[in-house]
Amino acid sequence: MSNVAPVVVICDAGPLIHLDELNALDLLADFDRILAPNSFCSEVRRHRPTVFTQKSVSIRCVAPPESAASAAVRLGRLLSLHQGEIDALALAKSTENSLLLTDDNAARLAATNLSIRVHGTLGVLLRAVRRGQRSRSAAVELLHDIPFRTTLHIKRDLLLDAIKALE
Repeated sequence: MSNVAPVVVICDAGPLIHLDELNALDLLADFDRILAPNSFCSEVRRHRPTVFTQKSVSIRCVAPPESAASAAVRLGRLLSLHQGEIDALALAKSTENSLLLTDDNAARLAATNLSIRVHGTLGVLLRAVRRGQRSRSAAVELLHDIPFRTTLHIKRDLLLDAIKALE
């Protein structure tokens, strides 16, 4: 029996929307718990309402605890983060063994500064190969599809690096 706490994923809107645009939300199915701040849930429901009807993935919308908010708020304001990103940081900071999923560079910087593990949509796709959820070729195809099928704004070089890592 393992003493390691299961990873709790804290999502902001971006990765949920982008994975749904790629029909790849199932890549989150092996996480025990997926939480999203209420502020992001309304955004996701507005842009991709099907995210919350997926059978393979259950995303719970929650309010971030106020006790963890102060450091996240200070850093969030310094980095001009939106309230939802600040809420996601506060939730991740207060959740044991959390992994924050965000595609926002400033939010990733804040997470690193707060000692929160952080990945984005690309990280989820690369992880899918390591975990056997997608073949290398299927993941490469999804990576190639990002500029055409998603609203993710990503530097071409970063996308090419991810593709090269799998080829």
